Amino acid sequence: MATTIGEAAARLGVEAHVLRHWEHVGALTVRRDANGYRLYDHDVLEQARTVLKLRQVGLSLPEVTAAMSPKRFAAQEVVRAKIAALESEVRSKQQAITFLRHTVECRHRSPGPGCGWRSGTRRWRW
Repeated sequence: MATTIGEAAARLGVEAHVLRHWEHVGALTVRRDANGYRLYDHDVLEQARTVLKLRQVGLSLPEVTAAMSPKRFAAQEVVRAKIAALESEVRSKQQAITFLRHTVECRHRSPGPGCGWRSGTRRWRW
């Protein structure tokens, strides 16, 4: 059974204008009744949940639209690029954690002359 935009928005935890915007940019395909009202059936709600999840993991709306493309290769390329960006971000965050741990544990007042981070025995790449 199809629901209204207000009911769909409430189920998804978003505002109705968000669903309209997703439809406007092509990230969501919604059928309409004879009077032009949007109808949100099970399939559309699942599509909206996918859009929401892709947004939550960091894809922009153009990336979401491409990731949901019926052209599998194009969709995979967008997702692979996002995975690579996230993996790079994780590496950078891990390096920051390693450096901060060293800073806490270093016998020197701060990483500087005589400290392994500066002398080259331990490399830091931000």
